[in-house]
Amino acid sequence: MSRNRCDGLLAKVDFPLYTLQTLTNRHVLVAGGGGASNTGVANGFEIFELSHNGTRFVAEEVMRYETGPNVVMTCSVQNVQNRIYLAAGQESHCQLYKVNVKMVDAAEMRRGSFRAENGLVRRRRTISENDNISKMENHNHTTDKRMSFEIRPCDSIQTDFGTDPLQRVVTISHDGKLMATGGVDGKVRVWSFPKMQLLFELQGHKKELDDLDFSPCDSRLVSIAKDGQALVWDTKTKKPPLLSLTCQPPNGTKYLFRRCKFGDIEDRKGEYRMFTIANPLTRSGKQKGLVQLWEPTSGQLRKTVVVMESLSALAVRDDGRFVGVGTMFSGSVDIYIAFSLQRVLHVAGAHGMFRVLHVAGAHGMFVTGLQWLRARGAPLSARSEAALLSISVDNRLVVHTLPCPGERHVTHARTPKAGFGGGQLFFV
Repeated sequence: MSRNRCDGLLAKVDFPLYTLQTLTNRHVLVAGGGGASNTGVANGFEIFELSHNGTRFVAEEVMRYETGPNVVMTCSVQNVQNRIYLAAGQESHCQLYKVNVKMVDAAEMRRGSFRAENGLVRRRRTISENDNISKMENHNHTTDKRMSFEIRPCDSIQTDFGTDPLQRVVTISHDGKLMATGGVDGKVRVWSFPKMQLLFELQGHKKELDDLDFSPCDSRLVSIAKDGQALVWDTKTKKPPLLSLTCQPPNGTKYLFRRCKFGDIEDRKGEYRMFTIANPLTRSGKQKGLVQLWEPTSGQLRKTVVVMESLSALAVRDDGRFVGVGTMFSGSVDIYIAFSLQRVLHVAGAHGMFRVLHVAGAHGMFVTGLQWLRARGAPLSARSEAALLSISVDNRLVVHTLPCPGERHVTHARTPKAGFGGGQLFFV
């Protein structure tokens, strides 16, 4: 297993980051903000173009869009009939944006300032915070035209109706026809997309939602909430859930699911797995998180990995080969092989003070989002086997690459204990 390999800082913005999405094989969108209070910290989106200079990944800021007093805590991006749509959670509402692609002169983009979507003129920063990232003015631009974007607000709908309403999660189906939202009132709402007309409500949770995800074929939707349940629904009806799962910990301690994601099975077309991360309900003693692999049709638990701290973020690569996990306290990032949950990369303290100070005992910042560079199409990560992006409230966008198999050393997890929840148990 490769350890402590952090390819470095791609970008640092001037507001905390909470959500991360890929727009194209080369463009990534980050979002967040300081909230509605008059703190002077902006709320909004920034888009970066990623490239590889032969040695490392670099990023250049393409555009910025500020959302006024509305912090962006969650968002989902989907390409629908050659149009890119962005659905963003803002307080009790879901705001829909169109992301229009435009080609601009490369020389204009390389100048020292540009005009943001809201008219604010900003200096284009060199996306480098340490000596590991080469300065963008030394980067070789080979084309006369560059891809840029403009973000235009469209409809806004209220998606949560609790006492103190808040949309906590939004996701768009892969075919771009459905959108699912969840909030503090505990109801999963399924909407037509991009018209955002309510189709039906799914009632099964007793507490606020934490995560939602559509299966690769869009026929299933998984939801998790603070009531400890993971519910798998048929997306065509509002019937009761097909499956109701609870976390199965190794020692009887009560755990709550934190995140859930589906992932393709590479060599079996049309089949998929389901992954969850979970943390102990009580905060006493040493916290140990769980990474779990499920069979989503039967609900059978296949494998469990115990991680020596609580977990905060989960992402599965588009081809289903790798799973990325972010931690709550040390700001660390791990990469696992999906079918075996064997850890192949560990980056300690990728975010926060641990990374800055390089000293034992220094605290990190929890990883708020993970996103894989796409493996399908024209992958930018072709120089390595995989590339995973991470963000945090430290305002940083960081890349972590997995070397090709001949360039890394892999260590196997401990021998699994038999008979645990129908699955296999590993410690990492």
